[in-house]
Amino acid sequence: MFFKPVPSISTDELEKKVTKKPQIIDVRETQEFIKGHIPGAKNIPLGTIADYTPKGKVYVICQSGMRSKKAVNFLKKQGHDVVNVRGGMMSWSGARKGGRI
Repeated sequence: MFFKPVPSISTDELEKKVTKKPQIIDVRETQEFIKGHIPGAKNIPLGTIADYTPKGKVYVICQSGMRSKKAVNFLKKQGHDVVNVRGGMMSWSGARKGGRI
């Protein structure tokens, strides 16, 4: 096998966990984040992910799932417990903060 699969969950699975207030980081650019994000998510743009040190399990989301996958690969190599959110905000149907619903 040439690559290790990235641990991931669907947006529906993440939505079920939101009431437990999991750590969620959104790796989109700040302008994208302001337009609408998951309540409680922290904005850490992909370009600054190397400066971020998660504590405990973290779910990573972006617009479609590509940037979050890169962030998960990077953080996983650093030894962190991270999970990619497949489909990103394009697939998110739960509550949003900021922007339009």
